[in-house]
Amino acid sequence: MKTGIIIPCYNEEKRLDQDAFVNFIKENEDYHLCFVNDGSKDNTDAVLRAMKSQAPNGITIIDVKKNMGKATAVRAGARYLYNVPSISQVGFMDADLSTDFKDFKDLVKTLKSDDNLSVVFGSRNSGGDGIERNALRGLFSRVIKAFILSILGLPIRDTQCGAKVFSKAIIPVVYGEEFMTRWLFDVEIFLRLKAFFGKQNVMNLIQEQPLMRWVHVDDSKLGLKDSLVIPAKLFQIWTKYNVVDSFKLARVSAEIPSLSLLEHKIFSIAA
Repeated sequence: MKTGIIIPCYNEEKRLDQDAFVNFIKENEDYHLCFVNDGSKDNTDAVLRAMKSQAPNGITIIDVKKNMGKATAVRAGARYLYNVPSISQVGFMDADLSTDFKDFKDLVKTLKSDDNLSVVFGSRNSGGDGIERNALRGLFSRVIKAFILSILGLPIRDTQCGAKVFSKAIIPVVYGEEFMTRWLFDVEIFLRLKAFFGKQNVMNLIQEQPLMRWVHVDDSKLGLKDSLVIPAKLFQIWTKYNVVDSFKLARVSAEIPSLSLLEHKIFSIAA
């Protein structure tokens, strides 16, 4: 059985380390890379197809016709991988490799080592000497983190790290419904897990694991306008999950169906 890694991509032509991805998948046959091209306006698609030509059995490309944001890209990848019989774990990581493959494989190893775990995710708060972060971005992140922790009500140090891996069984709970926001879907992931497992049990079934290396790469896709509306978006998320409670567990099916005919007009897949 394999672990599927979703890599959302938006205008990543100049940042994708082609050799690193291709070498990894050639050397690790128990993994599968699922690149989701989120409506890129540059030559990202051509770069992805060049990589796939070098490892046709280890790489899938999902092409989103219009830029929909990271949340939709990751969800599309998760829904696709969930329906691949050879996949037993599904995770995602950033296209710029701010989290490297060694750390990601350590997350997978932890998940596989304990049948009680459903999710293992990276943390940039207590890792090794390889953690590098832009100072201003770090300050802003700490402010946002305070908002997030008040919403979650869970002792999680780093919800927004772009490296997470899930057992296949929990995918319908996490990705069954669309996310409210383009960038803050990690918060929704934990709220869904909290609702599903219960506040008293959820921390026994998920694990936060320090990363040994994480480097912030410039040219972030999160613009100033996006940053300014984050508090308002977080309030909307809090309202949905804690007041309106529109996320009903009864609506979570046992399986996620394959992409519908309508969705195939939005997504195209090169498996």
